[in-house]
Amino acid sequence: MSENETLRAERFASGKAALDAIHDHAGHQVIESLADIAPELGHQIVAWGYGDIYARPELAPQQRQLVTLGILTAIGGSEAQLEVHIGASLNVGLTPQQIIEVFLHSSVYCGFPRALNAVAAAKRVFAERGLMPLAGETPEA
Repeated sequence: MSENETLRAERFASGKAALDAIHDHAGHQVIESLADIAPELGHQIVAWGYGDIYARPELAPQQRQLVTLGILTAIGGSEAQLEVHIGASLNVGLTPQQIIEVFLHSSVYCGFPRALNAVAAAKRVFAERGLMPLAGETPEA
């Protein structure tokens, strides 16, 4: 194996470890869905996105997920990715209430429509995991 191939394999292995630590089946399914159409994109998501970025020690997994949720909410049109990362956020220890708080906070900067889309994605994930209804989420008069 050449030095380049070795480095490529090491980056992928590092990324796979980070991916495994954060995501359940949904995260892995994204990579698997690319195998027959864009395998290099799947490789880069794992090697670069997770191996080079997510594996960095400067932010904890919970912090990385908070940032990711905010960004995906802000850019909009990323509800499928939001669902995957809402699941990952739960996997790394964020609570449903903390996740909803991200979307409430995001509404100030990116608007109610994007925050509402993010909350709808969260509702789907929470329902799948048996986390609905959220306790203590009643508005004050």
